[in-house]
Amino acid sequence: MAVDALDTRILRLLIEQPRTSVREYARILGVARGTLQARLDRMERDGVITGTGPVLSPAALGHPVLAFVHIEVTQGRLDEVGDALAAVPEIVEAFSITGGGDLITRVVARDNGHLEDIVQRLIGMPGVVRTRTEMALRERVPHRLLPLVEAVGRAADRRY
Repeated sequence: MAVDALDTRILRLLIEQPRTSVREYARILGVARGTLQARLDRMERDGVITGTGPVLSPAALGHPVLAFVHIEVTQGRLDEVGDALAAVPEIVEAFSITGGGDLITRVVARDNGHLEDIVQRLIGMPGVVRTRTEMALRERVPHRLLPLVEAVGRAADRRY
């Protein structure tokens, strides 16, 4: 789906001012409320906008340790292990990958001992062959999408 200049401005506002009303967004952008709502509906339908909930801090929830755990899986058991990972609340993301391993998970923990307990739980899952854990030391680039949105918008504007 092409994102144009207005879509880019809408997405910027959603990112920078997530608690603002649709009416206020329309006023800020100088467009009709119906136009704005139609754009939002289209971007949701097309999967550009995938959620509107709050962004939470695992550290503020008592889980300041962040690690990435690579998991090797017995052939043919990827779906089974993926389903089992969903039952571990400290796994906040999991992806199947190429390269060294089959899955990579983003894991949060209360402390290093808790992280070890989580890794031991993963190792004990049927279908898990081996794990490798890398601990994050400091966030260098926080999760962000605005620079990508702006780049896509600029590229779309150049095409038209």
